Amino acid sequence: MGTELRSLIVRPADLSGPDAEAVSRLVEAYLIQTEREKATYLGGTFRDADLPERYRQEVDHPERAYLSADVYVAELGNSPVGVVVVQQTAEAREIKRFWVEPGARGHRVGSALMDAAIRQQDLPIRLTVWDWRDDAIRLYGKRGFIPVPSWEDRPRLLCMEKRLDALEAAR
Repeated sequence: MGTELRSLIVRPADLSGPDAEAVSRLVEAYLIQTEREKATYLGGTFRDADLPERYRQEVDHPERAYLSADVYVAELGNSPVGVVVVQQTAEAREIKRFWVEPGARGHRVGSALMDAAIRQQDLPIRLTVWDWRDDAIRLYGKRGFIPVPSWEDRPRLLCMEKRLDALEAAR
């Protein structure tokens, strides 16, 4: 057929070793794209070189920034193409970063990463998503996330949660 089948693997990231550089690159791409979109949808300007300082630790030192997080990397044909970062609090797990490289979309990478992020179902799982990210919102909805009252004060940021009762019913 002329197209090479590439295997998809999602695994915990080794941030003390070979995955730190890939996670840094993927998270930076996510943050830059988010800032571009915010400039488009919320007004303002953004240049890629102007990534806000509050994100530098995640990009420069993911091994420190995500010390208490679960980080999963997706590989397609041995190339890192996606990442998800899940932080835990006493009340919930929160998906903080979720990114699939544009060239890898349509290969179930996002679905596989999301499945890894929600596999541990002992607490509610929550996330925020910009209301213009229709594809992501659909993916979250298919995984049982529902809109909930906002815990954020930023306009157009949708808060979603996969409640524990929904998790129990899915078992």
